[in-house]
Amino acid sequence: MNTKSYFFKSFAIVALAFFAFIGFKQVLPNKIFSDSKVDSKNVLIDSLLLESVAKDSLSLKSDSIEESERRLGQQKIVYDASQGIEFPSETFDNYKGYQYLISFYEKLYQLEQNPQNHVRIAYYGDSMTDGDLIVQDVRMNYQERFGGNGVGFVSIISESSASRGSVKTLFSKNWKIQSYLNVKRPISPFGVNGHVFFANDKTNATWVQYEAGLNKYSTSLNNPTLFYGKASKKGNVDFIIGKDTLHKSLTPNNLVNSLKVTSGSVKSFKANFIHADSIPIYGFNFDNGSGIHVDNFSQRGNSGLPISMFDANVMQAFNNNLKYDLIILHYGTNVLNYGTKNYFWYEKGMTKTVNKIKESFPGVSILIVSTADKSTKYDLEMKTDSAVVPLMKAQKKYALETESGFVNLYTLMGGDGSMVKWVDESPAKANKDYTHFNQRGAKAIGNLLYSQLNQGYEQYKVLREKREAGVKPKAIRKPKADSVSVKKDSVNE
Repeated sequence: MNTKSYFFKSFAIVALAFFAFIGFKQVLPNKIFSDSKVDSKNVLIDSLLLESVAKDSLSLKSDSIEESERRLGQQKIVYDASQGIEFPSETFDNYKGYQYLISFYEKLYQLEQNPQNHVRIAYYGDSMTDGDLIVQDVRMNYQERFGGNGVGFVSIISESSASRGSVKTLFSKNWKIQSYLNVKRPISPFGVNGHVFFANDKTNATWVQYEAGLNKYSTSLNNPTLFYGKASKKGNVDFIIGKDTLHKSLTPNNLVNSLKVTSGSVKSFKANFIHADSIPIYGFNFDNGSGIHVDNFSQRGNSGLPISMFDANVMQAFNNNLKYDLIILHYGTNVLNYGTKNYFWYEKGMTKTVNKIKESFPGVSILIVSTADKSTKYDLEMKTDSAVVPLMKAQKKYALETESGFVNLYTLMGGDGSMVKWVDESPAKANKDYTHFNQRGAKAIGNLLYSQLNQGYEQYKVLREKREAGVKPKAIRKPKADSVSVKKDSVNE
């Protein structure tokens, strides 16, 4: 065969295939193509999620799941009184679980009576809360009402350091980092932030520098305090504040140790770690000691499952220092992308996660925030992804199973098709990936979250006043046939 003829024939076939692809793209099956571009360098997926998806045998058929959910949806959840308070019954469909936030609400009540008290919230999330989005607005709402100054606990390094406005962080490039996202057996236990850092460069300085941001109530670094772990050797750290340098020793005797940089507040400082290569470093806390403080523990690519790897003893040691009253788990973004509508495996895994939280932070209230709406292209039209509602229901199930409060973010933002509206409206409140909120949208979500939590708190105060006035709570009763109390063994029928 003539070489030149062969070349032109091959070229023609490739060209024909290309133009056929362009033409057929418009009519090919749903969900093959996406309008959004993904930067693969910034996509992280935790190893436990990948393992769980790989093991997902789809043991439950979709019709059995739908039947179980149909029966569950209208069943009533009747609460037993706790501390003499009983919230009204709910159906599974409208479940919020304020009853399980009573200990948190009581701490808020005590803070409202005495502004010198302290309430603390840990907010765990994925890329939705990257750069302190959503969390900073929840924080500002609470501090506006209950007082408190400071951005809370900040890791040595995070992938969102450059984009976070509530605190500015610069750091040397020679930190050794281990994350619960992809390391199962860290050199030293993970900190409350799910990371552990080592200044293990003996030749070059290992440092981190913080500067207060411009967010309301976080315009200074209040009582900066370093948290570090246990090691066999001591170390040193120099804190540079303006023209002054403070030389301090690191004595890593306990599971969790703290070292106050200085009392009061500063605008910025730099920490140089010296001969501290074996000491696990976790981060710094910034708070003024009263009011409310909200720590943002966001991690891109996280499903929430890695929290189950926390060392409960280390977490209890952190809790002895920081004293948490509410832990929020806001996940789902990274669980929607695996072509399944059966999330029983995720329910099971996250139940284990919540139980680890309970073991690690005894008596602390827990709040589950569901996935938001996400849109995918179906027949040339962007619509709510078919996996959103099944995942949201799974999240609601493990919230109920573990006696946690619940925020249905999907319905809170408008339900079916709401992400399209948030993207298309002017000004937009979400990005063109039809998944993540922009700053305007994040602020709206933060306000909605705070509003639901506050509604529960206002109800709590009314019930508390009735209790104090001597009005007896309703007696614990057996549910009627049409008002079934949802027990734990019925959630995953």
